[in-house]
Amino acid sequence: MAKARKGKAAKAVGGTSTLADAERALRLSEAHLRSVLETVPDAIIVIDDHGIIESFSPAAERLFGYKEAAVVGRNVNMLMPSPYREQHDGYLARYLTTGERRIIGIGRVVVGQRADGSTFPMELAVGEITLDDRRRLFTGFVRDITERQTTRERLHELQSELLRASRLSSMGQMASALAHELNQPLTAVINYVQACRRLLASGNGAALERLQETMDKAVSQANRAGQIIHRMRQFIQKGDTDRQVESINKLIEEASALALVGAKESGILVRLELSSELPPVLVDRIQIQQVLVNLIRNSVEALSTAPRRELTIKTYKSNGEMVEVAVADSGPGLDEAVAKQLFQPFITTKARGMGLGLSISRSIIDAHGGRLWAVPVPQSGVSFQFTLPAAEPAP
Repeated sequence: MAKARKGKAAKAVGGTSTLADAERALRLSEAHLRSVLETVPDAIIVIDDHGIIESFSPAAERLFGYKEAAVVGRNVNMLMPSPYREQHDGYLARYLTTGERRIIGIGRVVVGQRADGSTFPMELAVGEITLDDRRRLFTGFVRDITERQTTRERLHELQSELLRASRLSSMGQMASALAHELNQPLTAVINYVQACRRLLASGNGAALERLQETMDKAVSQANRAGQIIHRMRQFIQKGDTDRQVESINKLIEEASALALVGAKESGILVRLELSSELPPVLVDRIQIQQVLVNLIRNSVEALSTAPRRELTIKTYKSNGEMVEVAVADSGPGLDEAVAKQLFQPFITTKARGMGLGLSISRSIIDAHGGRLWAVPVPQSGVSFQFTLPAAEPAP
């Protein structure tokens, strides 16, 4: 009997020891988890399948400005601005009914609202777990991306400024030719107006018909000058990136009117071989015209010393879903050393160039989902070619 009691007592002591060890391990695990939650930089929020907050990490307290006690037991939509607040319960109910995932297991950028009412962009990833009692819990991991968004916007502004600086540089290099192009219609206007004054001074009734004809010519020349200035203003304007469905042939015609200023006087023969069976493209009109002006002006300058001066601009379909443009000249071609680093910034053979035109042009085409490259033309010259994706048809 004594031995039996001692055995039972030993078992009892052993059982108590095992239970104590388990409790100690549980406390250590909880302390470790609490330490992790207090130091993890992302906010962690746990809700049930009704959207009620069950847990709110210290990082969430710092991010949203609420203490855990103030939010536990309340609907998580209190952390969202309108109209997301009113829509959240419907999204959760739809997921529980249909299983259609919009954020859960996917993640996306949404908008949060702090205790002071201010809003901020945040990256949200949601995980799901089903408990033994078949309840579902959802854990949201939230990261404030305000600084990232600000940096991205600033980078976009700097890129826009660089693109505009490149256009201004192009206009600066073309200043002499543009001045000559403007001077022609303005001089004609002056001459026509002086002729009108002489006709009026003669007092001859028969001169009235000639007077009207001369005035019409003056108006035509003034409009021509105005169109040149309008094209220049459009080209160098700052403007935001705005992609629209455009005809690539129309963009080429408009860009050529600006880029080929002075080409006729230089004895350059220009051919436009534009396909009439091209789909439209979704592009930023000013940026694509900037690429075209850069490529055409490069060819015009390359032809200034060439014995044969021919410039051809072609458009055609490429690989089914792409539109391709080629700007080819009969100039001296590319030096092998230059060709290897042609699209790198600050690489140029021009005395007054910055070496940014081709680098910027390639970045524009890349951003539009196309490709820009150069190929040698047989005998002499070079052809710059780029592709753009065709715009998807409207549903």
